[in-house]
Amino acid sequence: MAIITTEDNRRKTLTSEEAKGHLDHLKWMAKPTIAQLCSSELQNLLIFPPSLRESEDKIGNEHIFTLEDHVLVTGNVMGFVGCGDTKMQIRSRFADGEDDYFLHYMLQKVFSINLFDLKHSSDKESIFDFLIYLFPTFLKRAMRQGLYKEYQTRRYNDANVKGRIDVGRHIRQNIPFVGKVAYTTREYATDNHVTQLIRHTIEYIAGHPFCGNILNNDDETRDAVGLINLATGTYNKNDRRQIIHQNLRPVHHPYFNEYRGLQKLCLQILRHEEIKYGHDEDEIYGVLFDGAWLWEEYLNTFLKEKGYKHPQNRIGKGGRRIFTDGYEKVMPDFYREHEIVLDAKYKGYKEWSHVQRDDRFQLISYMHIYDVGRSGFVVPVKGTSDFSLSRTLNGRGGTMSIYGMNVEHDCTSYLEYAERMMAEENILVEQVQ
Repeated sequence: MAIITTEDNRRKTLTSEEAKGHLDHLKWMAKPTIAQLCSSELQNLLIFPPSLRESEDKIGNEHIFTLEDHVLVTGNVMGFVGCGDTKMQIRSRFADGEDDYFLHYMLQKVFSINLFDLKHSSDKESIFDFLIYLFPTFLKRAMRQGLYKEYQTRRYNDANVKGRIDVGRHIRQNIPFVGKVAYTTREYATDNHVTQLIRHTIEYIAGHPFCGNILNNDDETRDAVGLINLATGTYNKNDRRQIIHQNLRPVHHPYFNEYRGLQKLCLQILRHEEIKYGHDEDEIYGVLFDGAWLWEEYLNTFLKEKGYKHPQNRIGKGGRRIFTDGYEKVMPDFYREHEIVLDAKYKGYKEWSHVQRDDRFQLISYMHIYDVGRSGFVVPVKGTSDFSLSRTLNGRGGTMSIYGMNVEHDCTSYLEYAERMMAEENILVEQVQ
């Protein structure tokens, strides 16, 4: 089955083949906002950033795409999404060729994925297997809260009575009396339907022909896998369907909140052939990324090593007060003390006429409050290395620049593309400095 392919921030006219048999599902996917999809009790759509309020572009108010007649219009999100037997890939508009190496490279860097090459099947179904590569990040994030525990009903038949005696079962099993008592108790246990789901996912990934090595990426992942294995002593591979069914209700524990995302991811991985909960053909599934968020987090993976600070402006951490006696803050994406402030923009700024007025004024205010003489926008560009434009400000002076990072490379493999991008990262750092 072919996958409908488009790019973010693009208008695409559906072919007659794409519209035939898929139009109803596409209309259904275009109807709700992303926030409405995420608020659904049985929602199976993963969104990054995990909290919609972290996105300065307010993607929660957007739709995955809109549909006007047979024209499909995408916004600032990209990734993989589907409904029923309709599947769609939203690639980065800065990608080159059929393989979206740019999106995968950013994901690799942000989520610390150890990928040496991308494996694509001939029908491109494997793009949905990319969910597997997100598993270690979700697992480690959840395990930092400790092993998931919840009360479980356990049935015992021994001499250490510590619960309610099960009279009927006791008579059936312990006549004549041999010193044992049948009883039932409630225990706060780590061996439960959630940890069993994680264990089944671990076993599935371990047997995957391309992805099994991700469970050995680092010590934290190996330790997390080991703890889950120890906690799930009753694991039985034949119980997978039953365990999936038991996990259709999302985790709502106030402390183990990170397990909800992990639970959803595990369900999608284990049901990769259909990737939907229950039997509802109208369920929307997949994984989507806010392009602006992903670009900023990618830049942070190498700028932080060069001494750049990255205030968490989307969740209000860091930054500097506007007034000496106030609480309101400004938070540039990146800055170096007394040197420069930088604003990451997932936009095609290749000349000053493209720069929005509000973006310019925001950067000027950053320069004043952080008392620096240089500022710049960091943007992805296609086909041009060592791209920068600078202008001098009136008044107090200083320079404002556009720093472009070339993300389009004609490569025959993902490994070659990654090597080219690492060189581009060094070029960008030199430009800015």
